[in-house]
Amino acid sequence: MKMISREEAEKRILKLRKVIDDYRYHYHVLDESIMSEAAGDSLKHELAQLEAMYPDLITPDSPTQRVAGEPLDKFEKVRHEKRMISLADVFSEEEIKDWITRNEKLIPGGRIEEFFTDIKMDGLACALKYKDGLFVQAVTRGDGMVGEDVTMNVRTIQNVPLSIEELGDVEVRGEIILFKKDFEEIQEKQRKMGEKEFANPRNLAAGTIRQLDPRIAASRNLKFIAYDLVKPDLPTHAQAYEKLRDMGFRTSGEDRVFKYAELGEMFEYIRKLDEYRKGLKFNTDGMVIKINNRAIYDKLGIIGKTPRGAVAFKFPAEESTTKVRDIVISIGRTGAATPVAILDPVEVAGSIVRHASLHNADEIARLGVRIGDTVIVYKAGDIIPQIKEVLVGLRPEGTIEFNYEKALKEQYPELKFERATGEVVYRVKGETSDYILKRAIEYYASKSALDIEGLGEKNVALIVDSGLVNSLPDLYRLTREKLMQLDRFAEVSAQKLVDNLEKSKHPALAKFITALGIRHVGSQTAVSLANKFGSIGKLADAEKEELLSIPDIGEVVAESILAYFADEDNLKVLNELSELGVRPVFEDLSKAKLAGKSYIISGTLERFGREEAENKLRELGATVTSSVTKATTALILGAKPGASKLEKAQKLGIPTMDEEQFLNLIS
Repeated sequence: MKMISREEAEKRILKLRKVIDDYRYHYHVLDESIMSEAAGDSLKHELAQLEAMYPDLITPDSPTQRVAGEPLDKFEKVRHEKRMISLADVFSEEEIKDWITRNEKLIPGGRIEEFFTDIKMDGLACALKYKDGLFVQAVTRGDGMVGEDVTMNVRTIQNVPLSIEELGDVEVRGEIILFKKDFEEIQEKQRKMGEKEFANPRNLAAGTIRQLDPRIAASRNLKFIAYDLVKPDLPTHAQAYEKLRDMGFRTSGEDRVFKYAELGEMFEYIRKLDEYRKGLKFNTDGMVIKINNRAIYDKLGIIGKTPRGAVAFKFPAEESTTKVRDIVISIGRTGAATPVAILDPVEVAGSIVRHASLHNADEIARLGVRIGDTVIVYKAGDIIPQIKEVLVGLRPEGTIEFNYEKALKEQYPELKFERATGEVVYRVKGETSDYILKRAIEYYASKSALDIEGLGEKNVALIVDSGLVNSLPDLYRLTREKLMQLDRFAEVSAQKLVDNLEKSKHPALAKFITALGIRHVGSQTAVSLANKFGSIGKLADAEKEELLSIPDIGEVVAESILAYFADEDNLKVLNELSELGVRPVFEDLSKAKLAGKSYIISGTLERFGREEAENKLRELGATVTSSVTKATTALILGAKPGASKLEKAQKLGIPTMDEEQFLNLIS
């Protein structure tokens, strides 16, 4: 790293710490991904280099001085007898050599005799404790000092021995993971049920272990892969692995020992492992390298919160090339406008990538990306698609620079945007995040959507302003007791709202699509989307051409749908709703009473509101439109119908029906 002034380093360090802390909290505590793991590793690496440059700037609360993740409150907290550490990352053979040189200066004789290596598994770190041969406790890493007691869930993992032939206290540490095959089987079940697919095996494994119901853990084929034996202590890491296997624990099978004279072979092994890791049963993003002699390893101690005697070599993120078909802008729940690149589908890190976040206008300018460009895309950390660079040499003639403000005006002509001084994000002008959330909940609960009684404007304002509801999924976290704390709710009304929310968990797919509030997607378009795709999962993966093949969907609506399902905040909401039991049901209305017929309602009906009447028709398979065409089956007339619609119907010979005939039609 190029030497910079202390003042510049201090400013950069403060910013890096803030970003890394936010990333680590979401990733390790909430099991969410707000940036790629590779990007997070890169930021942490930069921070470590700057702190090495100016050691006096190191503070106890720096991300380099702590193990990622704070324990959740779901389970009993348990203090580790020996701290569960994380490892410093290295990214090149040169950095491995530098690590060796630093340690050689600290050990007697100045020579490391052997190195122990093992593949770095992508899962949830956990410590298993045994007492006189019996399994007694499982504790997650947590913050390294205090973890969570997840014993009941870990007991359901088939390859965890419930007894071992070893007396006294034994502590085994390892990773709880899902094999790729098992993860894909779960994904296939999700697809068949029309459910939201999971992000990756690591998040699913971590989320499963953190479920309060052990039956969920039992239903998924989790594996425990051991990587350390804390008790009893043995002379070398290699011997510890042999002991683990003798006691019946599964290890990765990729561990090796290299002598100092075999550094070349160790580097060659790393390169080969990077090439064939796709064929492994589990995901990995690197290799752990330790000093094999545990006495020397322990004597070297810990610097900050990472041991001197071990490092994690991180493999490069997988990459591929594809073309940018379009750039659409999504308006998130806070009013932030986020640009998204719509890509030609390409396989990266084992899954199909269809879009990538461009973050903000500055990032578009930095990359210089244009519609039509060929780009290098990668899934850093095997999770989030990112655009690495534009291959300008492959740029087609006639492409133009992306004008962000012009695109905002074209895609959202009715909204005004502003970009605050010092910020990179454009936001909807004049609307707070709470206001946007309230309107979203009101629409979600409206009659044309999920029709949840008790969520009118006043109650919605109350539950949002009180802090009980900070997102759409929070509705399903409401309890009678929580609601009774608010002025407008007594025991009966609180229970009634909770019951109504529970009833709304299995809506018709078309109703659910409507409820999401996707711009330009009304009730009839939602019906068309439900009939075309049959599930939210398939709709989320839809390509522009598929959307445009639907008769009532044009460019504007297609881009709005693509933008919605490309927004990470929206995907997070859908995933949370699914986890909370919201499972839309597809109703095939192709053989329903009014399937294939098209109606228009004009004027005021006595027995029904317009919206309710239209919903009655759609529930019977009919299409409801707003203008008379040759395809219209009939014009339904209420009081004071529109003269132009009636005139056009008469001109085209379209029959009309009164309210009584309409009632007979839907009976």
